[in-house]
This record gives sequence, structure tokens and C-alpha cells, in this order.
Amino acid sequence: MAQNQASAAKRVKLENKPANLLEDDETPSVFNPKYRVCPYLDTINRNLLDFDFEKLCSISLTRINVYACLVCGKYFQGRGTNTHAYTHSVGEAHHVFLNLHTLRFYCLPDNYEIIDSSLDDIKYVLNPTFTRQEIAKLDKVLPKHSRTVDGVLYLPGVVGLNNIKANDYCNVVLHALSHVGPLRDYFLREQNYAHIKRPPGDSMFTLVQRFGELMRKMWNPRNFKAHVSPHEMLQAVVLWSSKRFQITEQGDPIDFLSWFLNTLHRAMKGNKQPNSSILYKIFLGEMQIYTRKIPPVELDDAAKQQLLATDEYKDQVEQTNFIYLTCDLPPPPLFTDEFRENIIPQVNLYQLLGKFNGSAEKEYKTYKDNFMKRFEITRLPQFIILYIKRFTKNTFFLEKNPTIVNFPIKNVDFGDILGMRQRDKNVKDTKYNLVANIVHDGDPKKGTYRAHILHKANGQWYEMQDLHVTEILPQMITLTESYIQIYERSPDSS
Repeated sequence: MAQNQASAAKRVKLENKPANLLEDDETPSVFNPKYRVCPYLDTINRNLLDFDFEKLCSISLTRINVYACLVCGKYFQGRGTNTHAYTHSVGEAHHVFLNLHTLRFYCLPDNYEIIDSSLDDIKYVLNPTFTRQEIAKLDKVLPKHSRTVDGVLYLPGVVGLNNIKANDYCNVVLHALSHVGPLRDYFLREQNYAHIKRPPGDSMFTLVQRFGELMRKMWNPRNFKAHVSPHEMLQAVVLWSSKRFQITEQGDPIDFLSWFLNTLHRAMKGNKQPNSSILYKIFLGEMQIYTRKIPPVELDDAAKQQLLATDEYKDQVEQTNFIYLTCDLPPPPLFTDEFRENIIPQVNLYQLLGKFNGSAEKEYKTYKDNFMKRFEITRLPQFIILYIKRFTKNTFFLEKNPTIVNFPIKNVDFGDILGMRQRDKNVKDTKYNLVANIVHDGDPKKGTYRAHILHKANGQWYEMQDLHVTEILPQMITLTESYIQIYERSPDSS
């Protein structure tokens, strides 16, 4: 009896509470039908809804208690009397709003909650979710094209990214990482990284959350449009790189990729252990570096022999990890051939990988000493990132090497760069297939970037340059000036 009286009292108190003081966690009375039915649902314009931008009020720029107007798509704060959302509702006769944090719908200025299943598609676009079963099918089941609000067909996972001004160097990296299967699968479920303990005020974790949101939007099968804006993701990049990477100035994809992977690793509380984060699990390899110091050239043979006998000039062995391998291109020819034509030079990928076979030496100079180094791979990761060094900077200008690298798309054997002991152990696990290829076109400073991506479910390659997405033949990929490549260990090799 007492419990019924308390419940009735609470209901009366809630119904008599001023509308502008209602909190988002208070449930309006179910006895009043106005809390369930809204006559303005037909005014919602899904063509104007865009949830890819920062969730802040378009007037006060605050991030607290922000609502999206579902009629014009703009963001406003609050819903009580005299708030920006309330004023917008009265002035423009726009009545349906969505709380961007709680995902609950309200009608203003009457200020009641709307409960209607026809709005679930809007809620899903704002926050796409994936089950384990749906994720498991992404690379195995033939994909179906989805249709946008305006009738355009698109393939989930193969969507364009907005180029705000000069962020194509970031877009190609995000395109490539979105097709690294284990990384994508991990970030498609927010539960996988929500449990990571963070100290109070640790806003670096925002980078992890933004990357997860971007992955879910790129693979969303129910999107309202056929492209995604990485605006929120890039805002976090600009903030946490201390403006080292900008969206208004062209940058280098390999610098961004290296910084991004290592910063994500630290934000997820990763350490030097190979399995401390999902990034190190799939990208981290191991190598040994042998370094020997070269005696000065001006010394005679006797003095050189004396120096070589000291500990300082003996081989130094260092065990280290790597996220990507840097491949050096041979210098292009300085002169034309006998027909007075500049023939574009070509080189085989296996020739570039010879740098890591443990026997090839390369000279490195410092302002004081010269060293000879050789590299030996001791453990290959599941995914190998190759960086083909095309740009050399001298005192006067930045120069680009146009050499074409000839490489197979499938069954690239990295076994030759393993040490002899590791080669015998991993003789079956050294075949890799290309999954992403980043290309640079044009001048060193004013050029553009595009990416070639393999959709594993249908075996089709796609060329992606910002918003432009087209199919491409695998044979055409090998003719491009490759800059960064990502290879995945072939499942057949195991």
C-alpha cells in the first residue's frame, strides 16, 4: 500500500514539474499519451542530417547537453525555456530534436519525449553498433550494396572520406587501416576497449574513441549518405599531435601512420611487450641490427688495423622492434638513354627487401662518424607495413624518386629476409598478400595521395581518393608509384 502511494506521489510530482527542468534520465508519465505520439515526425529531413562533425552547439560552442535539430540538422544546446534549442524551435518552427548523448528524441517547445520506432534508423546512424556475428561475416559473406536516403548505392567499408582542405595524406592511411581485418574487428565493438582503465582527466583516450567511431561509420550498412567525414577524428589528431599534423597543410602519410599507431598504442595503455595492445599484436615485428664503426679514411693501414682491434670498432648487435620496414630505392639515372628519352626506371620488390637479409650492408653517416649497418629480421608480424622511401631532402630542395616497384599482389615470400634459424622454424608462414597500397602522384610538395584497397569478401580492388571510389584491376596497381604497402600473412601459408 505504502509502495503504491509513493509511486503515485512520484508520478504526480513528475507531471507537475516544469518542462524546462526535466532531466534526460527522468521518464515522463506513460499515462499521458502526448509523451508517445508526435504530429511533427513528417517534418524530419534525413537528407540534412550529418553526425560526422563535432557535437557542439552552433551558437555557444559548448559540448554539454547538445541537441540536433532533425529538421535542419544544426546543433543547439539545451531544451528548456530560453535555451538555444528552445529559441530555434520557436523562431523556425522546427520541433523534433535528438539528444546527441542520450540518443533520446524530444519535441520542442512543448518539451516532451518522443517514443517511436520509426526513429531507430536515425539513432543507428548516430551510433552504429555491430554484433560479433555481423563482424565475423564482413570478410566471408559476399557483401550487399546499401542504399542511401537519396537512392545512391554504396558498399559498406568502401566509402569516400571528405577532404576538408589538405588532409588526403590522413585519409589514405585511414582507408588502409579500415581494411586491416583484426584492427577493424577490434574497433567495431566499443566493448573491446571500453574497459581500459584510464587516469582521471586522460583525454588522450579520445583518439581511441574517435577512431572507433570512424570505423563503425565507414562500415555502417544503414548510412544516410555514401561518404563519411573524418572531421572529429582529425580534430583529435590535430590536438594530440600538438598541431604537427594539420587538415589545412599537406603532410607525409608515413609520418602520420607511425605517429598514429604509436599514439593509439600508448592511449590503450600498451607497453613494450608484443601483446600489450591490438596494434602491437598485428604490426610489431622483431629484428637484429649489426653495427660496425668505420675508421677515418685519412689513417694509414696500420692505424686502421689498430682501431679495428678495439671494442669500439667491433660489431655491435642490437635487438629491436619495428612497426614498418623502410625500403630504399636505387637512385634514378641522371642521363637519358641512346634514344634521348627518360625511361622510368623499375626495380623488383625482392631487390628492395634484400636490405633485411642479414648480409647486405649499408653505410650511415653522422656529423662525426661513419657506420656500416646490416639488418636481420627475426620475427615477422601478421601484417607487414613497407615504406618505400621516395623523397630525399638536400640543402636546396625536396626530390622525388619516380622508380616503379614491381611486386606481386599475392604470395609475396618474405622468407628470404628471415634469419637462417627463424627461416627453418617459419618456413610455412612467410607468404603474404597485399591488402592496401598507398600511392603518391605529382610533385614532392604539391602532389596528392590515393589508396588501393582490397575488399576481401568479394575479392575486388578499389581505388579511393577522398570522395572518389572506383573499381580497379589488380594489374593497374603494380604500375603506380607505391609509397606505403600493407601485406597480410596468407591464411593458406599456415
